[in-house]
Amino acid sequence: MAVTVVVVDDDAGFRRVVTMLLTTRGLSVVAQAVDGASGIEAVRRHAPDAVLLDLNLPDQDGLTVARALRLTDRPPTVVLTSTDPSPWPAEELTEAAIRSFVAKDRLFDADFDALFSS
Repeated sequence: MAVTVVVVDDDAGFRRVVTMLLTTRGLSVVAQAVDGASGIEAVRRHAPDAVLLDLNLPDQDGLTVARALRLTDRPPTVVLTSTDPSPWPAEELTEAAIRSFVAKDRLFDADFDALFSS
């Protein structure tokens, strides 16, 4: 069974491209969201295995969203992404239960099986 993913990013073009990328790599994108609030709601509704989460969202930052996702019934694996190469210290990412950080320009080379496996 394919790993299910919710993509949370305010850039429609990025969501479209990364959804195609994830799908061609054998993952199943079950929902897309444009901001933190709709991302949290999508996770509650779809209970995905993983979330690809943009750091810079219009309503809140990715760390805040990741902390909220920890409180859902079935917390997903969270991979944070951004155009910024190194957004926060590793201990803050760990505290927010973020599995890893991948810069957006490195996603095409990423091993999604390793990133999203539990």
